[in-house]
Amino acid sequence: MSVKTVTHLNFRGDARAALEFYQSVFGGDLAAVTYEDAGAVQDPAAADQVMWGQVLSGEGFHVMAYDVPASLPWNQGENPFFVSVRGETTQEISAYWEKLSEGAAIVQPLEPSGWAPLYGMLKDRFGVVWVLDVVSEYNG
Repeated sequence: MSVKTVTHLNFRGDARAALEFYQSVFGGDLAAVTYEDAGAVQDPAAADQVMWGQVLSGEGFHVMAYDVPASLPWNQGENPFFVSVRGETTQEISAYWEKLSEGAAIVQPLEPSGWAPLYGMLKDRFGVVWVLDVVSEYNG
């Protein structure tokens, strides 16, 4: 038996835009079900918001997202989680970094570190903190 972990992102009205952006960065297929599609409309103004969505690529990237209904409390908070993207080559990670950094606040520039050939951290334009690095054997 195996367990798979998928990051699930919570938004208030921005889930579709965020999923579209992540698809433009990582590729793959985007699927989204609105509250209206699911017959679960509680607020007519939010009928077209995402009740469940995901981006799934053949390279292994997978993220899920939804729009928290207005009837539920939601606070994006400060750094409640990081999404970690680990690649095998500097070219791969650099390409993802270049796309994700559009409109982002750089927390740690993408550069060599003591534990990885490349490591960087940024907060994207949707407020999600991403950590990108190239996998290496750590011999600390």
